[in-house]
Amino acid sequence: MTVACLESLTFGLGRLVRAADRLGERLLLLTRDPVYYAYELDRLPTDALDVVVTDTFDVERAADLLRRTPGLRGLISSTDTWTLAGAALAERLGLPGLDPAVLRLTRDKAAVRNRLHDAGLTRGRAVEVAGPDREARGLLLKEAGLPLVLKDTAGTGSQNVWLVRDEGELDATLSEASGRDVKGRLFAEPYFSGPVYSAETLTWDGRTRLLGVSSRLMSPEPHFREEITAFPVAFPGPQPASLESWLDRVLAAIGYTDRFAHVEFVLTADGPEVVEVNPRIGGALVGEGMCRALGVNVYEAMIEAALGRRPRLMDADCPGGPAVAFVLGYPAAPGVFTGVTGLDRLTGMPGTPAWYPVKRVGDPIEHLGDSRGYAGIVYAEAETAELATHRAVAAAGALRVLTDTAGREAPGG
Repeated sequence: MTVACLESLTFGLGRLVRAADRLGERLLLLTRDPVYYAYELDRLPTDALDVVVTDTFDVERAADLLRRTPGLRGLISSTDTWTLAGAALAERLGLPGLDPAVLRLTRDKAAVRNRLHDAGLTRGRAVEVAGPDREARGLLLKEAGLPLVLKDTAGTGSQNVWLVRDEGELDATLSEASGRDVKGRLFAEPYFSGPVYSAETLTWDGRTRLLGVSSRLMSPEPHFREEITAFPVAFPGPQPASLESWLDRVLAAIGYTDRFAHVEFVLTADGPEVVEVNPRIGGALVGEGMCRALGVNVYEAMIEAALGRRPRLMDADCPGGPAVAFVLGYPAAPGVFTGVTGLDRLTGMPGTPAWYPVKRVGDPIEHLGDSRGYAGIVYAEAETAELATHRAVAAAGALRVLTDTAGREAPGG
């Protein structure tokens, strides 16, 4: 029996393979470039899964390939980029999956914002950006107010997101944004002030379980570069139950009835406000951190959901484990990635810190304002998320991500 993956997140493939094995399934990875998963594949036996190289944006070709796959029982699409292609494939092949209309909604941040506003779950509506002219500028000021956030309806990784704090910044931002190649449409929404978190949830048959909350420490304004994450955040008293109830209503409002979700929100002085709803498990090392902190392989739930079965994790009493934290490693300047210094210093530091590489030597790093710019991740553990954060930050401070700023090809590139 086979469960197919239409691409995957950078980390978690090994956990997914082990989950499939335990459930008696064989994993098939469809990918445009297996080198993207080198870190995970290098740590698995060569026969641990089947890897097929194909154009994963070509739905017709992928569908034909999967129709010829013996015993295909499920499909996993865990990335933002391939969410809609995965939905189309599951529908064509008659495999278990969410309503494609719901997934299309989640990939339109403006539509999600307005759906939640209609349900009374957010104070702000989305305002579509018609252009940089005076009339469009006036509409944004009237409908969204200042400060506001301008962003791409289908953006990922904090790309094409601008904070606008005054009218001068609005003029400059509209001019800059009008020249950007966005994946969806530009829209504006109110800027909600406060710390940012991500709720890691699992939903089945319309009921949502909050597995935990990740902290999201960002770069200083006006950028939204992700830098440090820890899991699980310890909220006091009844707050976790209150958040779970709120998340249940948020996901129900958009028709999200099954599977993992990664819900980013701001905890404002007046309560939580959704930033975006991602129909997948968290990226970077969030999935790995959940496995360690909860003491279970959460990817088994991903396989079970793909098979159309109620995930046991919905009802499981998780044994627990260490809290985790990780720091994204950015270079000081753009250029060609040439390596990392200080890795030898991680040995013996508290929290068993480790470096998880994302970039390869020779890869260009052009954008340092969003998550396209990090070369790897420093991971550490402790008894609490707070202590794990301290350890991860200390370990990251011992490292230096290097780039050749002259743009020459690096050795081995």
